[in-house]
Amino acid sequence: MSKEAPVTLAAITGAHGVAGEVRLKLLGDGFDALKAHKSFNDGALTLTKLRSDNKGGAIGRFAEIADRTAAEKLRGTQLNVTRETLPPLEEGEYYHADLIGLAVVNDAGSPVGKVIDVQNYGATDVVEIEKDPAPEKGMRTFMVPMTKQAVIEWDTERMTISADFCE
Repeated sequence: MSKEAPVTLAAITGAHGVAGEVRLKLLGDGFDALKAHKSFNDGALTLTKLRSDNKGGAIGRFAEIADRTAAEKLRGTQLNVTRETLPPLEEGEYYHADLIGLAVVNDAGSPVGKVIDVQNYGATDVVEIEKDPAPEKGMRTFMVPMTKQAVIEWDTERMTISADFCE
């Protein structure tokens, strides 16, 4: 992914109440990462208030949203920031956006597919890989944990995974 591409920190999942607040699904490092920013989507949304919903998400208010109707229209909107506003990465760290779209090969160098998503179910990040070529029958994607045993290395062009995790 391009280093100029925006990074998504959250997504609006719907309205909260009648005064224009929105429910937010937090991505990446969660509440504190989102709280560090006030402007999203190239200045289109200005965060004026943010609080945890105590369920892993957040409730936010934006200056541009006046009521529940306006809040509902933003359902599905991603909250993006520029990379320059984010803290520098330490060795071995990554932004999910940097992994999506990477070509995937196994440790023998054979093409496997490409990364189409990154999820975290609690223990560690898990990359979803779309097989290339896609099989006529069976699963078109599979998931691999972002552990040293499974993901041997990655850079800006490709990800190398252990053949043991290719099925």
